[in-house]
Amino acid sequence: MAVAEWTGALVDWRAELEALKGHLAPAFGRAETRRAAEAFIDGLLSSAERKTGWMLAEQAGLERPYRIQSLLGRSLWRADALRDRVRDYLTQALGDAAGVLVIDETGFLKKGQHSVGVARQYSGTAGRVENCQVGVFAAYASRWGHALIDRQLYLPKEWAEDAERRNRASVPPEVVFATKPALARAMITRALDAGLPCAWVLADALYGSDFQLRRLLEERGQPYVLAVRSNQAVRFLDGWIPVQTDPAAMAAAIPQEEWHSLSAGEGTKGPRLYHWARAPLTWDTGEGFERWLLVRKSRHDPEAVAFYFAYASQGTPLAELAGAAGLRWTIEQAFQRAKDDLGLDHCEARSWHGWHRHMTLVMAATAYLAKLSAAQLRSAFGKEDKRSPVAQAA
Repeated sequence: MAVAEWTGALVDWRAELEALKGHLAPAFGRAETRRAAEAFIDGLLSSAERKTGWMLAEQAGLERPYRIQSLLGRSLWRADALRDRVRDYLTQALGDAAGVLVIDETGFLKKGQHSVGVARQYSGTAGRVENCQVGVFAAYASRWGHALIDRQLYLPKEWAEDAERRNRASVPPEVVFATKPALARAMITRALDAGLPCAWVLADALYGSDFQLRRLLEERGQPYVLAVRSNQAVRFLDGWIPVQTDPAAMAAAIPQEEWHSLSAGEGTKGPRLYHWARAPLTWDTGEGFERWLLVRKSRHDPEAVAFYFAYASQGTPLAELAGAAGLRWTIEQAFQRAKDDLGLDHCEARSWHGWHRHMTLVMAATAYLAKLSAAQLRSAFGKEDKRSPVAQAA
């Protein structure tokens, strides 16, 4: 029996990998498809530099990549069923009442024009407009670790309205044009409906500026800290007088004594300290809740300011809002690991279902690694000479 030893704790990684495969098996139906998926996941977890069909087939000892390519293309199985099983597996591994759900998108650079959803569009990964695909993802993070739990390809309007291109890429008829915030709303609903324990929902300004997303969360009584732009319109009543302002103007009016140096979590060089303040947003709220404009300033660059809308239980301290806002970086780490180590951006499939199958299989591999890591942390948490994961995340 192969056992890995990290930081003095023992983890039976082979047994855990078999347990993952057993948990995922019902999503694949036929035994041949299941075996191909298991070989695919083994290949993703291997040391192969490129996770292409040929490389994964070679890793599995196959002469040709037919079985691997068929898994992403011709086989009959539902990527969404696999997604749900990956999410449930991660809920068991990482689930925590203080956990957070994080939404963000990432780009996949492409050279051609035939892969589904590819277009000249802004890629946050590249930091500019590029020929690329863009996927919206959800990640879950807790004191035990973090990993991706959902994904959806963003289909630009020129693709959504082009019947010929849709047909060539096997885009399902029920898929219509949807904005990235609309995709995020669907992901959040799926995760919360499935019982994912979630203290906060976090996202950048693209999603934070979406009124429908904020309303969805508030109607569910779900706290959030969502970034917004400095010029986001803010309207409220001061007595009976309507006021329109923006986060930048509200931040400028906060008295100096209300700014506090607080941590946004641990960084590579210790606590990430910023100046934080908040101002109340006097809109109607659900019973027991309050809204805030949360503001973060760099301690070294007064021009580096970030703004958030926060919805939280009454009495939530400023330090807790700052800590929640700082956890948005966990999805960036999840992207980095999935791309650098597991081939998230090595997808060769051009079709709609091929893209979603590849991404979901990579998510399954990241879930496995996240569970191993969580087992290590739980083991270390029980030792007197180890720091609590809660303290490390504070």
